[in-house]
Amino acid sequence: MRVTDGSSPGPTDGSPASYTVDGLAAFTGVPSRTIRFYQTQGVLPAPERRGRVAVYNEEHAERLRLIEMLQSRGLRIAAIRDLVRHGAGDNLSVNRWLGLDERLATPWSEDAPKLVSEAELRRVSGRDREGLGSLEEAGLVRRQGGGRSAGYLVPSPGLLRVTLQLEKSGIDLETAAGAAAILRRRLARAADELVAHFASRVGTGFGRRVAPAEIGAALEALRPLGVEAVRLIFAQEIERSLRRLIKVGVKP
Repeated sequence: MRVTDGSSPGPTDGSPASYTVDGLAAFTGVPSRTIRFYQTQGVLPAPERRGRVAVYNEEHAERLRLIEMLQSRGLRIAAIRDLVRHGAGDNLSVNRWLGLDERLATPWSEDAPKLVSEAELRRVSGRDREGLGSLEEAGLVRRQGGGRSAGYLVPSPGLLRVTLQLEKSGIDLETAAGAAAILRRRLARAADELVAHFASRVGTGFGRRVAPAEIGAALEALRPLGVEAVRLIFAQEIERSLRRLIKVGVKP
């Protein structure tokens, strides 16, 4: 069995590939120093020793690819270490754990895009054909097709409903659309920060340990409670801002 340093191709006779640490680094693109760090952290198995040479194989290359994939999903080294240890000791399949991707991709609301006819949109919005243009300008609907068969795609039926209700209460489309843009911009940043926060604490604060059942239970609880927390905090902040506005006085 020939050990490659990465400067030449691996064996072509069907025998398992073996690498020095520099060879493994060249093969996987992971720096030698990082490979050694992973060993000290317990996420990469120790290499075979042949005299004074540390020899790695395809198992090590696969583990490095797995570590990279898990890190791209936001897991830190401690969580990855727990995961691979459970995988070895309890026959926990990493693929099964990664099946949590399906739960992560599950919508947090039932507000799905909907295609409606022009007649239906006119009825819902209380507008004539010419008046539908204002809904397009606000980004609430998108015209699909042309002629009599034309329809409209409503990206968020719930947001359209809320906007129309605000309009009936005296808040015009432009003002409502501006408010929606502010919310989306601010909440997008908050969502990114929250996801990063939870991902960094998988198994150590988000879920009692790194296991599908534990993480899944935390996710299921987070959906309704997370939305409720946003509602409560937003209400508190609106109240705070309104009190400040009253204190300094409303300027026309």
